[in-house]
Amino acid sequence: MTRLAAIRDRLAPLREPAVRRRVRDAFAEVLLGDARSLAAVVGFTAFMFLVGVRYYVSTMPGVPTALWPLYADSATAVALATLALVTLFPLLALDRAVTDPPASRPLAYLHTLAFVWLVKYGLWPLVSLNLAVGTYLAAPDALVYYWGVLGTHLLFVGLALLLPAVGRTTRGALALALALSLANDLLDYGFGYHPPLQYEPGLVLPAATVALSLFATWVASRSFRRLDAASRVR
Repeated sequence: MTRLAAIRDRLAPLREPAVRRRVRDAFAEVLLGDARSLAAVVGFTAFMFLVGVRYYVSTMPGVPTALWPLYADSATAVALATLALVTLFPLLALDRAVTDPPASRPLAYLHTLAFVWLVKYGLWPLVSLNLAVGTYLAAPDALVYYWGVLGTHLLFVGLALLLPAVGRTTRGALALALALSLANDLLDYGFGYHPPLQYEPGLVLPAATVALSLFATWVASRSFRRLDAASRVR
């Protein structure tokens, strides 16, 4: 048996959804199930929020204040993630497993929104930067504004994948997340409030962004467990 075949056989159990869920829950317990590690993750997301705000702050005066949460795409994603993570501290104080969250409609909406925003805007730079990859790589600050942005935003996706272990969703939460995400796309490309770019977005980037809205919501619907029937949340 070749080394590649041996690795493939070892990874075969991960094809089963139940196995993947147990692995995800185990990672969530390690990273989020201890007060010190959870505080470290929250501190990191709070720092990333400040970095994100710094990216948008110079252009925010030209955007109506009420639209700032939709305009500051990545910063909003990290802010939602930080809020979602903070809600886990009471569980730890009660000595309750973070993978056994209470049945709560507000929490279901918060976790679903955070997941969709993190996945969507974690993947968005892979499209937006690579549509003009030569321009970004030729810039003197390419290490930060190309490789740095790609790397940090992919961490968004990694963080998002932990949220289904500590949260739940509902049909209403998924519908709201999709509606707000599409409204964000309309704001960005219909009204010109898209994030600062070094090129005009044209048609490909808006179409890809809408596709990411749909994809992120679909992944959320497949990843989160629903609130149980006893909660009577729809």
